[in-house]
Amino acid sequence: MAAKIAVVYYSSTGNVHQLAAAVAEGAEKAGAEVRLRRVQELAPDAVVDSVPAWREHHDATSHIEVATLDDLAWADGYAFGTPTRFGNIASQLKQFIDTTSGLWAQGAFADKPATGFVSAGNMHGGNESTLLALYNTLHHWGSLIVPVGYTDPVVFGANGNPYGTAHASEAGAPGENILDAARYQGTRLATITQRLLAGTAAAA
Repeated sequence: MAAKIAVVYYSSTGNVHQLAAAVAEGAEKAGAEVRLRRVQELAPDAVVDSVPAWREHHDATSHIEVATLDDLAWADGYAFGTPTRFGNIASQLKQFIDTTSGLWAQGAFADKPATGFVSAGNMHGGNESTLLALYNTLHHWGSLIVPVGYTDPVVFGANGNPYGTAHASEAGAPGENILDAARYQGTRLATITQRLLAGTAAAA
């Protein structure tokens, strides 16, 4: 049975979207069934319209399904993506996470692998603190955090963040070095999730 991976993200101008697509690609390459989902935009239209790249990306990705709690209940493992907002996760993703208390109370997230990926304006723009803030939720969920660590050379090629793939958007859109790291992160998540599923089935 293939692992089921939910890749859930928020992206305003497209950088995190590209990372999410690469994570999903890596998970699929490892044999997982993947749902790529964006969270609902919360910013008013006037704010979105004030940044042309924001409006362009919003309209270009409107075909991607909006994440629901059913997507989380369905999945065996999770990858969450967000831009940094003052060293923390974006409010759009946080709002979605804040609706999960019912699933959490049922133990739906316990023992499920999860990981995160991020983008900030510059190299020291809060990427690590944003990932650590995201992982606070995973601790409360009882999930098994899957960092990339330094488990593959692609991590070093993508600026060496062991907490998860991180992009500095001052350099423009994510380059292949960053996308390769994101693909690896998706593969690693799916592989570990599959191993846990196999072990659970064998022990049953």
